[in-house]
Amino acid sequence: MTYNDITPNERTMAGALALVMHLLFFVLLVFGVSWQKKQADPVAIVDLWSTLPPLPQPKVETPPVAEAKPPPEPPQPPPKAEPKPLPKPEPKPVVKPDIALKEKLEKERKQKEQETAEAKKRELEKARELKEKQAKEAEAKRLARDQEEALKKLAQQQAAQAAAQQKLIDEYKGRIREKIKRFIVEPPNLSPGTQVEFDIVVLPGGEILGVKLKRPSGVAAYDNAVERAILKAQPLPLPPDPALFKEFRELNLQFRPEQK
Repeated sequence: MTYNDITPNERTMAGALALVMHLLFFVLLVFGVSWQKKQADPVAIVDLWSTLPPLPQPKVETPPVAEAKPPPEPPQPPPKAEPKPLPKPEPKPVVKPDIALKEKLEKERKQKEQETAEAKKRELEKARELKEKQAKEAEAKRLARDQEEALKKLAQQQAAQAAAQQKLIDEYKGRIREKIKRFIVEPPNLSPGTQVEFDIVVLPGGEILGVKLKRPSGVAAYDNAVERAILKAQPLPLPPDPALFKEFRELNLQFRPEQK
């Protein structure tokens, strides 16, 4: 750097510094001379400079060189969304002993009440089932009793009906025997105890289909007289109920002279 390259401000500063240096050397020189005089006249040696020392050169800061920018990077794909961290479980509050004891007692009370309610519910259920069972048994007994009574009534009705039918059958058999007896012409000199028995086949209208001597009396004239009377008595009287005709299809009749 040459003297012409220095700016006016720098020249002014350099001149001021040179002046200050000269004044400083002058003061030192005066002080040294006065001090030497106080000493035993020492010889003062003074170095004289023929030229001034060079002025300090100010540092010139060079502007920073712009660094070359790197080429733009290619667009990067958007970063993947990271999963959100799960929330940390909140710490359980510290329960004080008295609160914990109250909660324990309350829990035990509720559990006891629940057990009591369940036991009561079971008892009610058992009572209901027992009541239903008793009701079913009573109903079964009532039905059995009603059925037994109905069977008894039916048996009584059937017995009464059978008795009535048998009475009707006996009545009409008696009518048939009486009608036949009206046509019997008994031979003379019949001994007591004479008895003849006939099997008769009857048609639904009362007509006689056949007559068969099953057991003779020993008196042929009496046997023939009874057979003729049977044939003359037709049509025989029959009950009006056709269901009873089976009792008259095949008749077995016995005759004795002393019968009235």
